[in-house]
Amino acid sequence: MPALNPAIVRATLRGCLFVAASALAGGAFADDQSQMPSAFRYCIDPSNLPFSNTQGEGIENKIAELFGAKLGLKTEYYAFPQRMNFIRNSLRFKLPGEDYKCDVVLGVPKGFDQVSSTKAYYRSTYALVYPKGKGLDSIKDGDDLFKLPAAQRRKLHIAVYDKSPASTWLAKHGMEDQAKVYPILSPNPEQYPGEIIEKDLAGGSVDAAIAWGPVAGFYSKRVKSEELVVIPLKSEPGVRFDYEMAMGVRYGEPQWKATIEKLIADNQVALTGILRDYNVPLVDEHGDVVR
Repeated sequence: MPALNPAIVRATLRGCLFVAASALAGGAFADDQSQMPSAFRYCIDPSNLPFSNTQGEGIENKIAELFGAKLGLKTEYYAFPQRMNFIRNSLRFKLPGEDYKCDVVLGVPKGFDQVSSTKAYYRSTYALVYPKGKGLDSIKDGDDLFKLPAAQRRKLHIAVYDKSPASTWLAKHGMEDQAKVYPILSPNPEQYPGEIIEKDLAGGSVDAAIAWGPVAGFYSKRVKSEELVVIPLKSEPGVRFDYEMAMGVRYGEPQWKATIEKLIADNQVALTGILRDYNVPLVDEHGDVVR
């Protein structure tokens, strides 16, 4: 697997628990933590739908509820904005004499080295989103974008985030002038990954948008003013679009990691159901859409 680009990781994070229950309860954490926690404590961004928010409306909120119920524990979150240093300020944050604030991040790219990542529980990909009936209906896959007549291509304005696979892809195919570039990490606390779809695309200031799959799927479904078409994009030489997503725990807690991985394995059907409820485009290792 190629090394993970930090900018793509930030974009992905920002626009990614039995031998027996009694035995598990006695040894879920590292060796210096002898008791099962009183709650299933997970780390979230406070306002980052479709992944999480403090109102419990995101994918990760629903997964935490599922896992907490399986363990017989109440759920608690610790929220910190998922910009720079999220892991250090959430999963790894611990004041002298106090416990960690949270114990698991429920969406990280597989292999993300700031955490001990679990096995993947889904794979998604970046997606192109456009409004139906406005001249782009011939696009059924990524290659079709470049088959449009040159005069039509030159007039397009496509919303993308900087340093993302989308901006690299357009530049590779000679369409950098058609990209309307947004910063991945905006200092504006009101900025959120889906606004390029929910505000700009739906509002008509751009003709199409490219975003990480869960963001593209969720916000395209949320727009009610018109029908938006979501086209999952396939990786190609020089541009990687699809990523496996996992969960992350602290290093040095192998039993806790095993607990999380067992929960993933035992509840994969339910996890996939949650993802589909949020209109997440799922793909296999070849980049083909999983129906």
